[in-house]
Amino acid sequence: MNPRDAHIDDATLAAAWLRSARDASVRAALEGVYAHVSREIEVRGPVCWASGRCCNFERAGHRLYVTGLEAAYTVVEAERAPEDDPVGLRLPTLGDVEDARGRGGCPFQRGNLCGAHAIKPLGCRVYFCDRSAQVWQQSLHEAALGDVRAMHDRFGIPYRYMEWRAALELVVGRVG
Repeated sequence: MNPRDAHIDDATLAAAWLRSARDASVRAALEGVYAHVSREIEVRGPVCWASGRCCNFERAGHRLYVTGLEAAYTVVEAERAPEDDPVGLRLPTLGDVEDARGRGGCPFQRGNLCGAHAIKPLGCRVYFCDRSAQVWQQSLHEAALGDVRAMHDRFGIPYRYMEWRAALELVVGRVG
């Protein structure tokens, strides 16, 4: 958190993140980071078993942390998804997020698959159950997160790094 942002209340933060996630320049910069990560992952060739285990945070024994901007970007993109989206992408409600928290998982999980695969946050993009990924995933994540952090400064976006479902709860109720 940037000390200058420490006093900002949740509603103001969420509004700033959503506004930024709708800004073409910010979107292009974030999508550029995501594209770079995708290229780096492709070179390394980890295997995704599509088991859905990574989406059940409690069972997998990990937490997903994101920036507020990443949560807002995912929500804005989900809001734009067509009703007949082939993977079932849709904007979750606060109830969906609460239900997912109760199950220990993610509100975008559809069976064993990610319903937000194309728009998922950085931590999801980098994490693989494939043990060979453990050699490089942390360093790739930290480098890309540094790029996302720098975006916040460049565009004047308040910065918070927080648990995924908590971030979703902040922004889901404020879309529209």
